[in-house]
Amino acid sequence: MAIKPQEGARQCFAQNLQAARLNMGFSQQELALRCGLSRTEVSLFERRARSPRLEMIVALSRALEMEPGELLQGLD
Repeated sequence: MAIKPQEGARQCFAQNLQAARLNMGFSQQELALRCGLSRTEVSLFERRARSPRLEMIVALSRALEMEPGELLQGLD
């Protein structure tokens, strides 16, 4: 069974988000505080339980000192 396009994007984003957060040495709580989200929202993104809105991708990328597109790097 093929992966639905939205699931592939969600998985890619979740993996990149978590890797970038850990690379910066941030906890989920610290990242959430830096971009105006709750820790629960960051957790939901990393567990692929929720897809972020565009504004959230931008806020997360700024907090992680990266370009927004880098959070979707590796998406086919």
